[in-house]
Amino acid sequence: MSSFFTGLTLLVMGLVVIVLIRGLVNMAKGGSGNTSNKLMQARVLLQAVAIALIMLTLWLTGGGRPS
Repeated sequence: MSSFFTGLTLLVMGLVVIVLIRGLVNMAKGGSGNTSNKLMQARVLLQAVAIALIMLTLWLTGGGRPS
């Protein structure tokens, strides 16, 4: 079960990187400010989800403590 959450966490962290890069490219091109704002909101939401998944995975696995 913890490997599922680990994989899901890695997926969400990858999505954070993709959204971040899209936002940087949009900013470098001088794109719409509305698009930049939406990308920033998506990044913040994905980061919150990633942190929650990391904490859940640590809780489920005992945080790396020996059993």
